[in-house]
This record gives sequence, structure tokens and C-alpha cells, in this order.
Amino acid sequence: MSVVINTNYAATVASNNLAASNSMLQRSLNRLSSGSKIVNPADDAGGLAVSMKLSAAAKRSGAAATNIGNSVSFLQTQDGVLKVAGKVLDRMSELKTLYSDPTKNSDDKANYDAEFTQLTNQLDSLTDEKFNGVSLFGSTDLTVNVSEDGSQSVTIAGKDLADSASGVGALADSGTGIGSLGSISLSTITDAIQTVATMRANNGAEQSRLGFASEVLTVNKANLEAANSRITDVDVASESTQLARWNILVQSGTAMLAQANQSAQVALRLIS
Repeated sequence: MSVVINTNYAATVASNNLAASNSMLQRSLNRLSSGSKIVNPADDAGGLAVSMKLSAAAKRSGAAATNIGNSVSFLQTQDGVLKVAGKVLDRMSELKTLYSDPTKNSDDKANYDAEFTQLTNQLDSLTDEKFNGVSLFGSTDLTVNVSEDGSQSVTIAGKDLADSASGVGALADSGTGIGSLGSISLSTITDAIQTVATMRANNGAEQSRLGFASEVLTVNKANLEAANSRITDVDVASESTQLARWNILVQSGTAMLAQANQSAQVALRLIS
């Protein structure tokens, strides 16, 4: 090999190797400091695209689970009102039975009638209860999405507590007592009790289904996050090994570049 001054091939090669090693060292440092192996899109363009979709799906799953929780709270509030309505109807049926006692005089019946009137007014007020501004009772169904892509849903059936056909509405809308109704029968009240009982049973069934739907979303969200982790999260053990490797190469490359730069001085000795 000839001895030259203008071109130091060994120094050029050492410089290139040092630059490459330093670049990889910086990449390892960035990965370990961020905890992600995709620091910029160039690291894994395809993986980044998949990661973004998985991350968005996981967030939608969490949001859907939150919506389900709110719907369960709606149903729990609705059931609480229905429970009170059942108690009111129980008392109304008791008053009707007491009113039918032939030993009661007109004053006694008037007292029963007064309480019954108040209970009908209370039953009427229960039909107007709301949850966060949304009516608890009515004929309109509520649809709750139970999947992150909105492909699956659960319908919360409308429960019209004020419907006169069920018997509950007829009692609530009367605003009068037993004596004023006259023709009211005990079966009318017991039919209303049956209606409320059915509504509570349907409410419980809907809560049960939403509970299972929420469980599926929780599992799916965890799996989506795990899949995304395999794409984006850095393996600290493996990357720390690479960091040590590139760190040694940078140090050795720096030393060799210094040696390569010194090798040109051989030519000076020949002409001195």
C-alpha cells in the first residue's frame, strides 16, 4: 500500500463506522429513555400504522365501557324509583282492603281516603323522575353500544310507568281517593303491582346483560393494549444489551479514528 497525504482511507472508513455506531447508540438511548421502540415513523412505519389503530380501538373500548357504566347507573336509578312505586302500591292495596271493612264509619273511611289521595299524587310524581335530564320512564327505547366499533348494542326497553292501560297510570292520574273513585277494585291495584314487578324484572335482566357486555369490553381492551405493547414497547433487557454494544463500538471507533489520523504522519517522517 502506497503512502499518501491527500487521502486517508483508513480515517474515512473509521469515521464512517464511528458515525454509524454513534447513530445506533443514540437510537438505543432514545428507545430506553422513551420506553418505546418506535421513536419516529422511520423506525417501523408499518408497525406504527398498526399501533395507531390498536391504540384507538383500545381507547374506544374504554369509552364504551364508561357508557355502559352510565347506562347501568340509569337502570339502578330506575329500579330505585320502581321499588318505591311498589311500596306505594302495596300501601294503596292495604288501604283499599281497610276501606272495605264494614265496621268503619264515614270518618274512618275519609281518613283512609285522604292518605290514598296523597299516595296517588306521589305515584304521579314518580312517573316524572329523571336521570341526568333523561326521563326514567316512557315509551322510548334507549340503545347502548357495547362494542368499540358500534356493531353491537343493547336496547333498554322503555318502561311507561304512567301508561293508563297498565293500571299504574290510571291510579296515578286519578288524584282522588278510594271514596271518590267508588268503582275502583282491588284487582286494579294488584294489576299495577304486577306491572311494576315486571318492569323491575326487565330492569334486572338489562343490568345483567350490560354487566356481561362490560366484562367483554374490559377483556378486549386489555388484549388490544397487549397487542399494541408488543409492537411499540421496547424490550429493556434486549435494548440495554444493544446499548452496551454500541457504546463500546463508539469508544473503540473514536480510538481507531484517532489512530488513523496519526498514520498520515508517517509521510512526514519520510520527507523530513
